[in-house]
Amino acid sequence: MGFPLMVLLLCAPALRVGEGPASALGCEHLLLTVTHPGKRNSSVDPGPGRKGDGAPRRGGRRRPWRVQHPQARSPRDRSARGLRSGCPGDGAARRGHPRGPSPGRARDLGAMAAAAAAPRPEAVSPQWAPPGHERARTAAGLGDCEDAPVRPLCKPRGICSRAYFLVLMVFVHLYLGNVLALLLFVHYSNGDESSDAGPQHRAQGPGPAPTLGPLARLEGIKVGHERKVQLVPDRDHFIRTLSLKPLLFEIPGFLSDEECRLIIHLAQMKGLQRSQILPTEEYEEAMGAMQVSQLDLFRLLDQNHDGRLQLREVLAQTRLGNGRWMTPENIQEMYSAIKADPDGDGVLSLQEFSDMDLRDFHKYMKGHKAASSELVRNSHHTWLYQGEGAHHVMRAIRQRVLRLTRLSPEIVELSEPLQVVRYGEGGHYHAHVDSGPVYPETICSHTKLIANESVPFETSCRYMTVLFYLNNVTGGGETVFPVADNRTYDEMSLIQDDVDLRDTRRHCDKGNLRVKPRQGTAVFWYNYLPDGQGWVGDVDDYSLHGGCLVTSGTKWIANNWINVDPSRARQALFQQEMARLAREGGTDSQPEWALDRAYRDARVEL
Repeated sequence: MGFPLMVLLLCAPALRVGEGPASALGCEHLLLTVTHPGKRNSSVDPGPGRKGDGAPRRGGRRRPWRVQHPQARSPRDRSARGLRSGCPGDGAARRGHPRGPSPGRARDLGAMAAAAAAPRPEAVSPQWAPPGHERARTAAGLGDCEDAPVRPLCKPRGICSRAYFLVLMVFVHLYLGNVLALLLFVHYSNGDESSDAGPQHRAQGPGPAPTLGPLARLEGIKVGHERKVQLVPDRDHFIRTLSLKPLLFEIPGFLSDEECRLIIHLAQMKGLQRSQILPTEEYEEAMGAMQVSQLDLFRLLDQNHDGRLQLREVLAQTRLGNGRWMTPENIQEMYSAIKADPDGDGVLSLQEFSDMDLRDFHKYMKGHKAASSELVRNSHHTWLYQGEGAHHVMRAIRQRVLRLTRLSPEIVELSEPLQVVRYGEGGHYHAHVDSGPVYPETICSHTKLIANESVPFETSCRYMTVLFYLNNVTGGGETVFPVADNRTYDEMSLIQDDVDLRDTRRHCDKGNLRVKPRQGTAVFWYNYLPDGQGWVGDVDDYSLHGGCLVTSGTKWIANNWINVDPSRARQALFQQEMARLAREGGTDSQPEWALDRAYRDARVEL
């Protein structure tokens, strides 16, 4: 074993340095001859550049040159290893010619040897091959055929081994199977619960309310800006911005003259009642149940915190007094009747207010009867149903309002019906806001039935007001916005130097903006500011408005209020419950104000 080891050491530099295929294969021939002396066909091809194919050896008979490269021993071995070269005639020379190749074959082998010795352009291959692989293929006569496929070679025990691939695929299939099983389990579990919840589960009430999208809101751009909209087929309307605070718009010709006359006629058929704001028994009970000391009440009224109550401070907070509009003269008259102001200067100190009995105040207000001109509101009104089954003109107006406001049909359809109001000569409505703020002690009127909450007060949550003028007024009757587009708003500034801007009987001409009534014209505005999340925010104080005194003739208007609860979840629950009642109860699910369904088939001569 010492001599083969020596040969190996001698050949190692040639194999390492790579002095060419001849020297490398020569060493290989010497090594194979020494390690296998008993094999007769152990010689190797001298490679390109060596002498003739099939030359006899000294001291022996002529033997055929035969390539004994480890990767190309015979066609059968190469076929088993997936290394069949595909060169024409190569397999025949190896299988059926023990004495050597034919002359033609020799010429082919010589040509291939010459081609192998010639320099070739380096081919770029993305496959990995061991060092010296190209030299070994050249020496073995492989790689000279252009159509010979090259086997993709992998590193020993690499990532592309067959065992590794099989293990990886097994784990992938197991993972996918677990995921599919989990999805099927969740699907069938939900299906079983939703298919039949059982009477016990159904008795728990409605499911979670759906999430409502943001409320639509028109942009004012600037005062005087006009935009064209199409609210009815084959006709264009123009929306003009009247103010930005509040966001107020005007639409001439929103209603036709025939529609205006029809609304007035339907209201007269329905019958109108006096419009009056009177405290109910529940309101008086709630006020009596409130545990508020006189000291706390004094601090609430004393807005400038000077320890004295001026007349304007009392007027700013005492808006309603048994339906009576309070004036400075009324306040001084009341002080004198209950002896609350001994010095008669119209200013109450903390001591004077503490000595006053509040029950005397309520008794005075309840026992004093006011004339019509002294009321907060002097008018008559009625309600006209606009839902399913209503008069076709009423339905058309509601659909027109729906397109104008761009709100969801559920919100518009579940809002209040159309209110029709008549102001006779001397009629008025002092400045007010259509919607009040919702405090923890209050709740919206339209959602109170499903709120499941017990609160002492309720208010009308009116997101928008759409007002229609039904006739031309001979004298007066404007709609006034006292503080429209003011730079700032201060409730105390509404009363200055005995001038109350809220008083529409005496000081309507001092308001910032007045809209003259014209038949068929509509004005609309937003009563709430946005909350920044697409829903209802705080009440817009600039939406303060009122009806000026009608000095001559009669004034007819109509109001469409769009009701939205400032609580998004409560509004969603209300809409869900009303939809359920409509599916289950039919016409019985309509609210009380739907009594005018009896007039839905009325035919009126226009």
